[in-house]
Amino acid sequence: MSVFHIFLHFAVPAIVARVFFKEKWLKAWLIMVATMVVDLDHLLADPIYAPDRCSIGFHPLHSWPAIAAYAGLAAWPKTRLIGLGLLIHMALDGIDCFA
Repeated sequence: MSVFHIFLHFAVPAIVARVFFKEKWLKAWLIMVATMVVDLDHLLADPIYAPDRCSIGFHPLHSWPAIAAYAGLAAWPKTRLIGLGLLIHMALDGIDCFA
C-alpha cells in the first residue's frame, strides 16, 4: 500500500468537506475519515494485505452490494457523510484495480 494511496484517503475527504460542507467542514472530514474502519474486512483475507489485489469485489465490505448500500446512505441526509466517506473510499480503492 503506497503512502500516496493512504494520503488520498485523508486528502480527498478534506477537499470534499471544505468545498461542500464549509460551515462544518472539520466535523464532515472527521466523519468521512472515520469510515476507513471499513478496511477491517481486510482482516478476513489471507494474506491480509496483498499489494496486487483489487479490493473491490474481493472483501465483503468492498463488494458491489455494499457499494450500492453506501450510495443509499449518501442519498439520505442523516447518513450522507457516512455514505460519501464510504463511496470516496471505494473509489480510491477502485483506482488500485486499474494500476
